[in-house]
Amino acid sequence: MHITGLQWTVTIVFILALLAYDFFFHVRKPHEPTIKEAAIWSAIYVGIALLFGLVILWWDGGQFAAEYYGGYITEKALSVDNLFVFLIIMASFKVPREDQQKVLLFGIVFALIARTVFILLGAAAIDRWSGVFYIFGIILLLTAGNLLKGEVTDKEEEDEANNFIIRLAKKFMHTTDYYDGDKLFTVENGKKVMTPMLLVMVAIGGTDILFALDSIPAIFGLTQEPYIVFTATAFSLMGLRQLYFLIDGLLDRLIYLSWGLAIILAFIGVKLILHALHENTLPFINDGQPVHVVEVTIGVSLAVIVGVLIITVLASLLSPKGKALAAIQKTQRLSEQYLNLPDNASTEERQKIQDKLDAATAKSRNVPQKYRDELIESEAEYQDLVDRARSAHQAYMN
Repeated sequence: MHITGLQWTVTIVFILALLAYDFFFHVRKPHEPTIKEAAIWSAIYVGIALLFGLVILWWDGGQFAAEYYGGYITEKALSVDNLFVFLIIMASFKVPREDQQKVLLFGIVFALIARTVFILLGAAAIDRWSGVFYIFGIILLLTAGNLLKGEVTDKEEEDEANNFIIRLAKKFMHTTDYYDGDKLFTVENGKKVMTPMLLVMVAIGGTDILFALDSIPAIFGLTQEPYIVFTATAFSLMGLRQLYFLIDGLLDRLIYLSWGLAIILAFIGVKLILHALHENTLPFINDGQPVHVVEVTIGVSLAVIVGVLIITVLASLLSPKGKALAAIQKTQRLSEQYLNLPDNASTEERQKIQDKLDAATAKSRNVPQKYRDELIESEAEYQDLVDRARSAHQAYMN
């Protein structure tokens, strides 16, 4: 089915309008979104994405709608995984909480531009040479293998903020050690210099390009229609900023997310290779003739993707390790919450948090030592945090 120019135009204008609204009404004035604000807008953007699938169903039929939903869910899952890296970058640069929205919106816009370029290149390559499906399939299988390797070897997270571009920028351009609001440049000793805000945006943009190398082949494994690839990718990025603030404290609980994503990427990689065999023109495979193999339908793909994600989330939250992590994180969060209370906080509010902290601490003590060793980076610092919160409450009550 042919996608008309009118449909492309309406879609692009709508997406640009959403980005403009996000900037002028949410990001322009620096602030940290509340959980309620993040939850409402995350739900709105997910709702818009799901409704857009119905628009595709009306415009283009059930096949394209199923491909859109499969692509959207896959890209959204990959986007959530990308948030782990964003958290590392933000922490590495110590970006003020109220300024993180602007960094994230820049990352979304940059990702949309970069992935649009990759989509156009990928579509052009597919039109000219069906063998590109072999390449896409191998890329996804290698990516899945790297994800599993990181889990099996318990590899430490790399410092994503200390990449080559950042080191080069710091070497040849003077950068301040402090932020000046959300400005990219400031004046120091009469000279215009960079702030860390510009460097963190470079780091986010650089990682977005790397993410595109995985995500674009993944969605091309579900559909070869550029319009569906573009819209599924675009809407998966919409609301990513709000999702960051909504699940900031919950990301670490998805302890098996990498396993789930590895299975999905490997599945799509195999699907791509099967499709490549079905369309084969390479002379060293079956004398350049198509290989009659079973091809995976979009319905099966959608069922596998959704099923794996559901199992991954449930396993993360309900497994002994997931429950142990939840208990540890709750104790840590309540301790920090008590220590950050303002001086004028009421006795009732303080006691309420302390009661929750006592219950969480008792539960965390029952966490098996093997999980404590694995999940707590520093037992001494963790215990010190809990003791300081308890001491602060005792001092207040006395």
